[in-house]
Amino acid sequence: MNTMTLWHMTHWEFAALAAAAVLVGFSKTAVSGANTVSLAIFAAVLPARESTGVLLPILIAGDVLAVLTYRRHAHWPTLWRLFPAVAVGVVVGTVFLVWADDKVVRTSIGAIVLFMAGVTVWRRRRAEPESEPESDGDEPEAVSTPAGRFKARSYGVLGGFTTMVANAGGPVMSMYLLSAGFRKLSFLGTSAFFFLIVNVSKVPFSAGLGLIDGHSLLLDAALVVFVVPGAFLGKWAVSRINQRLFEQLVIAATVVGGAQLLLR
Repeated sequence: MNTMTLWHMTHWEFAALAAAAVLVGFSKTAVSGANTVSLAIFAAVLPARESTGVLLPILIAGDVLAVLTYRRHAHWPTLWRLFPAVAVGVVVGTVFLVWADDKVVRTSIGAIVLFMAGVTVWRRRRAEPESEPESDGDEPEAVSTPAGRFKARSYGVLGGFTTMVANAGGPVMSMYLLSAGFRKLSFLGTSAFFFLIVNVSKVPFSAGLGLIDGHSLLLDAALVVFVVPGAFLGKWAVSRINQRLFEQLVIAATVVGGAQLLLR
């Protein structure tokens, strides 16, 4: 990675990256999918391809904070069901990155994310519950049926692919967890462990592609401190958001992130 690109930036550019790091922390502990805005900011300040390598360690820092916050609420049967398919998606994404054009990748992922958000909204409106439970239990709707297993594999492959090529797996998995019926805390706990494990597993692939090196890690060291206040802000906010508003915010963040991938 070009040292000049990383260190010869204006104060405003560094401030933009710092704000994006705050948003990473917030998204990990409050509104999953919002960090696609951070992805867009990093790609605007840094070269698009290299920006994914700089952003990855910052995402991992946010994942660690999210796991520490919601570790008791993870639904491990869902995670074990997803991981094999995600591994396939990560490998496919790595191969794709060797030759893919940035614009084609962004446009494809943005279109897929917006399509899934639309399908999720349509399905939820057709199956609008008559009453919303007051508790926030950890058990989602049944996901062990044949249809549930197929959906988990499909979303898993797509999530692995999108997170590898653009760090944009958040919207994909948000739509899966919402469609599977996860409540607020189980949603956050499951996604926290999911992205910690997946993002850590991506590090060797990103390093092998030259997207992570000593220079990028120095910039990460300067930015990672900004993740912490964002995570605390998210923890404060999520306790004040009811289930319906939480779902609406997740879908809205997903739509914004997908649109940004299409337009930038």
